[in-house]
Amino acid sequence: MKKRLLPILLCSVFAFGAVQAEKADRNKPMNIEADALRHDELQQTSVFTGNVVMTKGTIVLRGAQLDVRQDAEGYQYGTVTAAAGKRAFFRQKRDTLPGQPDEYVEGEAEVIEYDGKADNVKLIRRGELRRYRGTALSDEITGAVIVYNNLTDVFTVDGQARAAGDGTDAASGGRVRAVLAPREQPPAPAPAPAANLRPSTTIEPKK
Repeated sequence: MKKRLLPILLCSVFAFGAVQAEKADRNKPMNIEADALRHDELQQTSVFTGNVVMTKGTIVLRGAQLDVRQDAEGYQYGTVTAAAGKRAFFRQKRDTLPGQPDEYVEGEAEVIEYDGKADNVKLIRRGELRRYRGTALSDEITGAVIVYNNLTDVFTVDGQARAAGDGTDAASGGRVRAVLAPREQPPAPAPAPAANLRPSTTIEPKK
């Protein structure tokens, strides 16, 4: 199977520095585990149910049900749904510079949609997105709908409450909430060592 993660939205936009999502994930195979599978070859759709776990490189998706469809170009699209009262889970490692601690992005929502062609992930209803540096929580964002662009690492958050039945959270409070830690500054370069001067044993005549 072949998928990736991404869509588009409105409201507040956050870009978490120059660190980017693990780009090699796009070329990794997709593995899915579940308690049951129903596949329709004619429609090119698959429904995985029961403790679903999808991995693709460093990407991890977990939920109660995963619906997958594939278009004529081979791109896959899917929706991960959580069990009643719970939230589905998303996690991905981010590229970091040598010597820096590993960074991860984690997200939770009642529904997680992914678009294999656009390469983005959307967190719908009770959405929460977190960034970790090593094991320390760095940034945290909540909203009714959160879109994570895997190619540009831009987070788009919609905190507006919606009418019931439109696929978003009608009781989100209508506000985006974010806690953003300052970026760590790279260490200043060490000063260049002073040139070693040796005393002269002769006196140069004036020219």
